[in-house]
Amino acid sequence: MVAGLCATAAAHADALRAVDTLRLGGCGGVLPAARPLQHIPKLDRIAALWAGGEALALAADRSGYAVAAINGIHIRGAEAASIDLLKRSGCQTVADKSLQDIGAYRRGADTWLILAAAYAVPGVSQAPLLAAKTLQLINQVRAKGARCGERSFGPAPPVRLSETLAEVAYGHAIDMAQHNYFEHEDRAGHTPADRVRAVGYREKLVGENIAYGPQSAEEVVQGWLDSPGHCENIMDARFAEMGVAFAPGQASKRGLYWVQLLAAPRA
Repeated sequence: MVAGLCATAAAHADALRAVDTLRLGGCGGVLPAARPLQHIPKLDRIAALWAGGEALALAADRSGYAVAAINGIHIRGAEAASIDLLKRSGCQTVADKSLQDIGAYRRGADTWLILAAAYAVPGVSQAPLLAAKTLQLINQVRAKGARCGERSFGPAPPVRLSETLAEVAYGHAIDMAQHNYFEHEDRAGHTPADRVRAVGYREKLVGENIAYGPQSAEEVVQGWLDSPGHCENIMDARFAEMGVAFAPGQASKRGLYWVQLLAAPRA
């Protein structure tokens, strides 16, 4: 057992040294230099499963590592030749600056390397900033006007943030995230208007946009604008208030669930 552990540790060290040497040197000066990678044991497990014939995506899902990006490199040859082998077979991957972590598995003359980046979920502290940025982007579009599919919309007045609508939006976002569904109607059969009325908000009109996956305000707003129905909600001049919230998915559902509520309050 001790000998096996030592051999595994040596394989990790050799793999990391070879990869980091290439990253720091830009693969011999042909690519921009990149920072060293961090060794993550969960990526060793992915490498071992991949070496055993499991699909890389399935191996990643089983490992518990929250994958945002992942690449695998399989090389065969003496450990002393690792740098030359990596130069020939995977220099672009090795030098990818977006990848931050590494894992390795060695069996005989074969080495399996996993280079990855973990999914970074925005924290609760970032929610006000994301809401403010989303509002800014929405009002910029409303100020200019937009084309939503076959329909063109002229400029519309700006909307303002509503704390009440934001709380309702968060309630639906966290419910979808925790129970793994993606619908405007919640599990109790309540519509967006039902949820708004339930907290005492007096509305004339309610609209809701939802999204799954985006990590930034820019990405989620652009996705809504690219969808005619969502875009029409954003450009509806009758709406005066907005609430927006997000919640991270559970387990393998690692994207963010977004909810945007738009409303026209009663006078």
